[in-house]
Amino acid sequence: MQHTQPLVIPQKEKPAHGDANIALARKYACRGPRYTSYPTAPHFSESFPRERYLDWQAETDAGTRPLSLYIHVPFCNDICYYCACNKVVTRRRGVASDYLDRLELEIAMQSKIVGDRRPITQMHWGGGTPTYLDSGEMTRLMHALSRHFALQSTAEREYAIEIDPRTVDVSTIALLKGLGFNRLSLGIQDFDPRVQRAINRIQTPESVATLVDAAREHGFRSLSFDLIYGLPFQTVDSMEESLEDVLRLRPDRIASYNYAHLPERFSSQRAIDRLALPSPEDKLRLAELIASTLESAGYLHIGMDHFVLPHDELAQAQSRGRLQRNFQGYSLRLAEDTLGLGVSAISQIGNFYLQNAPQLDSYYGLVDQGELPLRRGYEMNAEDRLRRHVIMSLICDLHLNKADTGTRFGVDFDRHFADALDALTPLAGDGLVTLGDTELRVEPAGRPFLRNICMPFDGYLAADVASGGRFSATV
Repeated sequence: MQHTQPLVIPQKEKPAHGDANIALARKYACRGPRYTSYPTAPHFSESFPRERYLDWQAETDAGTRPLSLYIHVPFCNDICYYCACNKVVTRRRGVASDYLDRLELEIAMQSKIVGDRRPITQMHWGGGTPTYLDSGEMTRLMHALSRHFALQSTAEREYAIEIDPRTVDVSTIALLKGLGFNRLSLGIQDFDPRVQRAINRIQTPESVATLVDAAREHGFRSLSFDLIYGLPFQTVDSMEESLEDVLRLRPDRIASYNYAHLPERFSSQRAIDRLALPSPEDKLRLAELIASTLESAGYLHIGMDHFVLPHDELAQAQSRGRLQRNFQGYSLRLAEDTLGLGVSAISQIGNFYLQNAPQLDSYYGLVDQGELPLRRGYEMNAEDRLRRHVIMSLICDLHLNKADTGTRFGVDFDRHFADALDALTPLAGDGLVTLGDTELRVEPAGRPFLRNICMPFDGYLAADVASGGRFSATV
């Protein structure tokens, strides 16, 4: 049975406030962190207190507190030129099996440290391309996880996997459902053929529709699409057509990311002609088009790059203050701790951030010696925890209660953050944020500027900029 039905897309005029928003984008144009963590990943250090972390774990009885797992599968068959992920592009036979050998060893070591009785309420497989693994290898990995962790079968769990649509067929969708996944994330990026050729990622709307139908027939609870704006040859006209294709498939969630062109850091991006990239003003027009089109089609804009249908759990989580932002974007907060497994994977456990070795050879070497493959980390102090709470509240909940924050962390909010509030005064004057007596509130016009709103609360940003820290454009 076909579930994909044509959607009547509302006809609308171009936003009248477009020129004003472009003027604001020029006014606040700068580079800054994406705040998938605070402190941000550049502050992770190889000299972090590894032994203090292990001692803390030995003294801590996690009991049956929920735990989230992130599993990184780094391999891809082909290079996508825009990609900034930790990946290994190869078609050499046996690489996945070799990787799973080491991943199983890490899984066994980590379960002894963090606890094997903690219910795994969330799990996310990312990459690279997790579906680089064949059916037997995916089954093998899930069985390894189930031997060492308390995987769940309850309806409340959120088990998600990222999918490159070019690497799967309907039989894979059936397998993923049988393995226990209940949420799929499809990397779409753009449906325009010219854009796809420029980024080396060819996939048709028809092929994606077949997978969407299969996912719905197998009862997946949530389906999300990833889009990217700012790619070569994207225009307002081409994006309108891509959005029509997206909306015909009606995914529950849509993440729309701002492409960061950093060829000095990511060598694959050197294959992209910078002259084919949209200008900053055109990127903002694309962002406005995406937001206005999706909102007209019934999606809620829950954060700086995520749109969801009203029935989706992310919308409900935001209203209950249970939304979180991490290295996978926005998600439900079903566990306070996240354990990352695999090369380059990042964990957030207690007051610690921990990152595994980013290269396969170093990851393999450590695991083969019976050592945790931790390479970098960071221990948050009290000030970090306070500022993290402020930034994540603004970026997830779009508001912050100053009195509650002051009581929770033992500070006079207005006095402690006087400089940050002064820095936000121009944004308040432009209607992007409200600086009230009892709360801070991000206004609808301020959502494209969420990173700018959060940056004044970043205690490390000034030093980062002074030291030449490299960040992407905020808008």
